[in-house]
Order: sequence, then C-alpha cells, then structure tokens
Amino acid sequence: MQLPNLNGVRNASDNLKGVSIVTPLELNERLSNEFNSKVFLKREDVQKVRSFKIRGAFNKIKSLNLNNTLDKQIICASAGNHAQGFAYSCAKLKIFGTVYMPETTPKQKVDRVKMFGGDFIKIVLIGDSFDDAQKEAQKQINENTIFIHPFDDSTVIEGQGTIALEILDQIDKHFDYLIIPIGGGGLISGMITVFNKLSPKTKIIGVEASGAPAMFRSIDQKKIIELNKIDNFVDGVSIKKIGKIPFEICKEHLDDLLVIPEGKICQTILDLYNKDGIVVEPAGAIGISAFEMYHEKFTNKNVGILICGGNNDIIRMSEIKERALLFSKLKHYFIVRFPQRSGALKEFVNNVVGESDDITFFEYVKKNNREYTSAIVGIELKFSKDLDHLITKMKENGFFGEYLNDKPETLRFLI
Repeated sequence: MQLPNLNGVRNASDNLKGVSIVTPLELNERLSNEFNSKVFLKREDVQKVRSFKIRGAFNKIKSLNLNNTLDKQIICASAGNHAQGFAYSCAKLKIFGTVYMPETTPKQKVDRVKMFGGDFIKIVLIGDSFDDAQKEAQKQINENTIFIHPFDDSTVIEGQGTIALEILDQIDKHFDYLIIPIGGGGLISGMITVFNKLSPKTKIIGVEASGAPAMFRSIDQKKIIELNKIDNFVDGVSIKKIGKIPFEICKEHLDDLLVIPEGKICQTILDLYNKDGIVVEPAGAIGISAFEMYHEKFTNKNVGILICGGNNDIIRMSEIKERALLFSKLKHYFIVRFPQRSGALKEFVNNVVGESDDITFFEYVKKNNREYTSAIVGIELKFSKDLDHLITKMKENGFFGEYLNDKPETLRFLI
C-alpha cells in the first residue's frame, strides 16, 4: 500500500496551477467573539466546482498521461462533489469519462456534473447511496478502464492535501486545532500528510455525521467496518465504508474524532446563511457544528475549520429547517384524539395550544360512527421548555394520543 507523501502534495500543487483556485482563509468574527477563540474558515465552498474535490480528481487524472483516449476510459463513483471535479477534469484534459451516482443525488449536483463535463461525460444514476453506485462502477473495471477513486488513492489524497499547503501560506502562526470533515477519509488524510511534517503541533480533529460514523466505528474496533445502514442526508460524508489508506493514516495520526447529529448540522446551515451570508451543503457545515458543540475545548485557541463544499440544493431548505427545529426541540408532532362533536377543535386551540405556539401541520380525517377520531398535529414552540406544559394540557383536556418525535420511522414520513 503506497501512502501519500509531502513531495507528492507539492507536485499536486504544481499540477493544479490554473485549475483550482487558492481559496480564502477568513477570520470569522461572529464565531470568534461568541466562543472566545480565533476561528478561521477555509472556504472550499468557493472553489471552481464549489468543493475541494477538483483537487484530487484533476491531480489523479493528469497523472495518468492518457494521450490516446480511445484506448482507455476512466470512470468514477460519487455522491456529487467528486463527480463534479471528475467532470471538470475530463473536459479540461479532453478525456471521456463515465460517472456513477446514486439516484438519491440532489438534482443540483447532477445538473452541475452535466454542465462541467459537457460532451466528455456520461452519467449513470443507480442505487440509493454512494456505496451502491461505487459497487456498480467497479463492475465495469477491466483492462480498458481506470477507476478514479474519490478517497482511497494516494494521488487523489495528495491533491486534497494542497489545501493544507495553502493554509500554511495564509496563516501568521500555527493553528492549535484544525477541524476537518470525514466521509471516506481522503480529505483528512491529505491534511494530516502535510501538517504532520510542517506543523506537527496542530491537532487534527475529524468530524463525522451521526448517521454515517464509518471512521469512528472502524477506529474503535481497530479494523475497517462497513456500516449496514446510513442516513444519506449529509450526502457529502455519508459513506458506509472508509478507504484502506485513510484508515491507516487516521488510526495513527488523528488526534480526535467527533460525531455530530444531523439536526445540529442543519441549524449550522441556517445560521451561516442568515448570519454570515454563506451558503454551504450539509457536509460543508459539519466542521462548524462540531466546533459549536464542543467549543469548551477550543477556548482561547487558534482554530481552523474547513468548509468543504457549497453545493446545497435550495429545494432542500424546508427539510433542513424542519430537522433543525426538531433538533432544537422546538417542533413536535402528536397524534391528537378529537371527540367527534362540534367545537372540539376550537377547544383544543383555546385550552391546549399556548399563545406563542404555532400549529404548522394538521391532518385529520373524520370517521363516522366513532366516538373519537385522530389527527396528526405538528406544533412549533417558541421555547423548548414549554413542551412538558403542552403535553400536560393535552392530557388534562383529554386530547393526548401519542408523541411522535420519539418514533423516527414514523417521523420520517412527516419531514
């Protein structure tokens, strides 16, 4: 197994000149002041394809030196961002390629792959997750095809490591902590490759989504674990199985690994948009979510956080808001029992729902010849502490049927 190295990262930096841009490293005053730290954001969301993935994909494809594109075909699998970097690279180098993406990929990412790749790219949508798409792509590998892996490839990892070289050129003094998202592990492996050599005092903190903690489980059990089931919402880092090379690097050199709930990530997306004017995808927000949840350990420290991507489809915002409200315990769903008599709904509104509460969802079907019938009711609270009082009022007035927030499978149909 060939591991990435610093010379390879420096060569990748030369390969990427005129292809990737040097993205900003910005002091975020809001986070710095709120949490008494110096917080810098590395803005890969403003990269050419709105994510860091162009670095690794281009570096790998360029290294192949494919002069006769009729002899070889290249393929890749991706949840969206690697595909965009792959497509851009194919068009730039005039090489034909095929992209395998899950059918659940946000439409915005599929459209951008088409835009960047043009006539040089064929897209195959298959499966429900990145892992499904990758398995299908790997079935196509033969002597005439080359698979461009999104994270388990030293040349790809060295391309991602060019971010670290940029950071070290952009800061006046070293970071105490650097917070990096983890999907398959290629990005953080590239960062570790550079920082271990050039800034060894910086502690590297990895972050995963709670719905897909593949690296956490693998390091905990000291072997690569393939997850049986994942939540694809944070699509950029939702991987069932990490790479062999990233596992070898991270198990030896990762200083800490944090697992963050999807609801917290959604709240961070909304805060970045509303307070900072920054549009990020869920994977791009996860590092800031980790910083906010564990801010005590970063007090009075210089902290770098990588925003890895900004490919967020606007049609997802309603679900993002819903997940954020559920995480903050401000949105609650109930099965409410209504007696089948006139005035029952008015009684519920007047005697149960608080003045500052808002009914945001109501689905009711009247059943004939029944003493009671039920409705699914969603209520948004102004303060999370008001939940106990709301449930008490429902029970006192005979309306309480069932609390649904504790039933994730049922709740999934409502979000």
